[in-house]
Formats: sequence, structure tokens, C-alpha cells
Amino acid sequence: MLYHLYEAQRSLMEPFADFARAVSKLYGNGSMFSQLPMAQRVAAGYDLLYRLGKDYEKPEFGIQSVEVDGADVVIHEIVEIDKPFCQLRRFKRYTDDPAVLATLKSQPVVLIVAPLSGHYATLLRDTVRTMLQGHKVYITDWKNARTVPLSDGEFHLDDYINDVEQFIRHVQAEYGNCHVMSVCQPTVPVLAAISLMASRGEATPLTMTMMGGPIDARRSPTAVNNLAMNKSFEWFENNVIYRVPQGFPGEGRRVYPGFLQHTGFVAMNPDRHATSHYDYFKDLVKGDDASAEAHRKFYDEYNAVLDMDADYYLETISTVFQEFKLVHGTWDVRNEAGQIERVRPQDIRQSALLTVEGELDDISGSGQTRAAHDLCTQIPAEHREHYEVAGAGHYGIFSGRRWREMVYPKVRAFIAAHDQPQTRDDAPLAAEDVRRPRAAKAVVAKPAAKATETVDVPVAAPAPHKVPARKTAKPAAVRKTAPPASVAESPSPAPARKAPARRRTSA
Repeated sequence: MLYHLYEAQRSLMEPFADFARAVSKLYGNGSMFSQLPMAQRVAAGYDLLYRLGKDYEKPEFGIQSVEVDGADVVIHEIVEIDKPFCQLRRFKRYTDDPAVLATLKSQPVVLIVAPLSGHYATLLRDTVRTMLQGHKVYITDWKNARTVPLSDGEFHLDDYINDVEQFIRHVQAEYGNCHVMSVCQPTVPVLAAISLMASRGEATPLTMTMMGGPIDARRSPTAVNNLAMNKSFEWFENNVIYRVPQGFPGEGRRVYPGFLQHTGFVAMNPDRHATSHYDYFKDLVKGDDASAEAHRKFYDEYNAVLDMDADYYLETISTVFQEFKLVHGTWDVRNEAGQIERVRPQDIRQSALLTVEGELDDISGSGQTRAAHDLCTQIPAEHREHYEVAGAGHYGIFSGRRWREMVYPKVRAFIAAHDQPQTRDDAPLAAEDVRRPRAAKAVVAKPAAKATETVDVPVAAPAPHKVPARKTAKPAAVRKTAPPASVAESPSPAPARKAPARRRTSA
């Protein structure tokens, strides 16, 4: 019922928000009423009302280009795997500079596992933009559960882990190896996924970078941890789980609504948010457009939230914050073949480990992420590092100035120290080869018939006992999307006595 009441309230507020926006523009700079007394304050007040009442949709990453070695490199987003609850998104880089191209092709490939904890993966936009300067980047882009039809099945914490494993295998199949970075919530399932791969004897990522996550939520518990620990499992199931109302593709699905998560975030620091909104009003009155725009960008991201499938949410509460199964060594996971496997971080031997914590983190307390070192006992000490970021809160370790100036150089150096040559056949070309059309076999675009294909990833069975398989989501479609012809395809051979056409090459 609460979800229905929220949707009714949102529908009721929508015309008032539109009205507030119209009045703000009517009295804003350049309008016919902008010269009236108090016009600037009226415009600012109604603009604030509009932003408080509007509906916030999923933002775009919007990364058009990054700078590499002083040159602008074009970014093109590609969805390589599309699963019912998640997409594996790649940020492909393009350049026509031979020297920059050689640099791009030699850089490490990193899979960023974004949190599924209320916000969209675009919360890591600054993380992605910075990493693209020195790495090939993939990211998990989790979907809003209210947009996933019931016919696509359930989504459990085990499914999350299986998805991460499939994404790691996909990137490794492309390049021969990869590095994995997990931010906040996914540190736990990512460690579980890599542990299971190690126990089976599969190739594991070269490095694991874990940032601000609740590996051991018992250490320095925060307000978030205390809520999850002090309320019973039944309390969460009875008080925060609702069914998606009519009008959405996921109608009838049991979810933990995003608006409840957002309310909880705001309730942690209400004074700070109130002050921020008042400062926004004053910036509008003063005409400080730069500060006002910074406020809009932050809250456009912060206020955009998604629903989480109820099974996944409740199992995370139980496994991570109440029973502490990872640190107790009692966590069993159902793999893609329907078999039960025990999570054993002590089986990880080939992956280097870097943990990062913020000194002032009020979501994942001090020592919670560092606990990964106590679990991964078979990783040699020389391949393990911990970094505490002075003066950084939770968001500061992956976004903003401290991330760019303090954390990223540490992450970049750690990945570089443990990187290995890639096996993909995309070695840097000589300058004359970049300018000259390639032979037909080197054309990037694939035949249309193979643009979409289904991949069935085999899982080596560790011979555990079998249990009945539950209903799961539909198999994912792996979309091998070719870049636009104007960007990646080789041009036609140039006629005689004319300079050969130059093309932009990707990495």
C-alpha cells in the first residue's frame, strides 16, 4: 500500500512541479518579468520548489571524451551483455593518433562492479571518467527492478554473484586477463565470486581493488550497520518490502523501493541537505551559476534511485549484516548449474588485493574493508596493500578531488605493478598502417548475422551435493555491437595518385 500511496503523491505533485518550473522561467534572467522587484528571489524560490518536487529519472553517463597523453579520445558506450537485471557496459575509446592508439592498446583492462544499493551505476561517473585515462573500462549497470517483468524470474544474491563471475569470464575471454574494482556494496559478492572461481581452479583477476565495503560489518559499525543488525529479518520483510504497482513493466514484483532507500540516506544527514538546498537558493539569487550547476549535478544523481528485488535485498541483509557468513566461513552459494558451493576466500592465490577506506566514512566503518586481508590468507603479503584516505568520507574515495588526486594514483600504480600482457590480437599498429586501409580480415565490423548471440558459460562442478534448482532469470544475450561505420570501419581504398584516407581506430 505504501508504494501505491507514494505513486499517488508523486502524480499529484507533478503538475505543481511543472507549474513551479514555469514560474521560475517566467521570472528568470532574460524574461519579460526579470526586471521586477524581487524577481530574482521569486525565480530562485520556484526553481527550488521544482527541484524538490520533480521526478528524477536514471541519469546518463554522458562521457563523450577523455584526455590521454594530452590528446582528446572519443568515448563510445557499448552494451556487451544484456541480462534481465544487469548490463555489462563497455566504454570503448577511439583515436586517429598513432602514438595515442599504441598507448591505449597497451593499457590494462578493468571491470568496475558498481553497487546495487539504491543508486544507479552512474553514481560512479567520476570513477569511470578518471579510470578511462589509463585503462580499458567495463562496468556493471544494474537495472531498476520495477522495470523487470515477473516473467524474467527472481533475482537472488546468488544470481548477483553468478552474474559477476560471467562478466569476469567474458572480459578474460576478450583479453586473457583483467582487473576488478568493487565500490561499496559489491565488495562482498565480488570477493565471493572470485573465491568460488579460485576454488574451482578457474583463472581469477590479476588484482582485486575493494573500496569502502562491508566485508566485516561488525567492525566500527555505522548507523547503516546498526539498523541492519538491530532489526530482525522478519521486520525488514514485513516493513520495507512492497509490490510494484500497476503502470510499470515489473508490476507485481516484490521490491525494496528506491524511495525508502533515498529517505534513509537523507535521514542520516538532514541538516546537511537542508543547508545545501538553502545555499542553492542563495546561489541562484546571487547569480552564482557555477555553484548552482554543481548543486544540480549532485542532486540529479543523488535523487535518482532504483528499486531492488526483494529476494536480493533480504538475502544481503541476512548474509552480510546479520549472520556475517563471509567472515564466519559459512556462506554457501548456488551456482549457475544449481549446485551449492562454499565460499572460501583462503583459496585465492593468484589475485593481488588492494583495499581502500575513507577516514571519515559514515557508511562502511573503519576496518570493515580491510578485513578482506584477514580472509585472503593465501595471497602473499607482498601482493596485498591497504590505503586509508585521510579526510575522505564514503563518496570521497571514488568521486571528487580526493579520488582523483589521492586514490586514483594509488589504484593505477597497484594495477600497473601486477598487470600482465594481454592475449587479444590488437597489437599497436605502425604509423603507416594506421593511415593505410587494412586488409579485409582486419575490418572491425562483424557480419550482421552474428551481431547478437547467446552465450552459455560452462561452470566446472566441484562435485557438491545437488539441490533442486529454483526459477531463475532468462539467459542473457551477449550483444557484440559493432561501432558506427564512420568510426571503426576501414575506408575504401583510395584511387591512384591520391592520399589514402585516414581512419579513426579504437582501443
